[in-house]
Amino acid sequence: MISLTKLNGKAFSLNALYIETVEEFPDTTITLTTGRKYVVLESGNEVLNRVTKFYKSVQLLSNPHLRGEEDE
Repeated sequence: MISLTKLNGKAFSLNALYIETVEEFPDTTITLTTGRKYVVLESGNEVLNRVTKFYKSVQLLSNPHLRGEEDE
């Protein structure tokens, strides 16, 4: 889960595994795999940083194949 802020200032947690796209329109809009959309105060880069940090914390990026590394 990552912590984000809605436009009204209310904090919420979002399951980063369901994020399909992050776009700036200029507001940052997150679309989930379910089709649901969230508009947040954080920049697109900040959302991506939090998602990456979350993936590392659950060791989703610890697999060399997921990181794009070849077998030696």
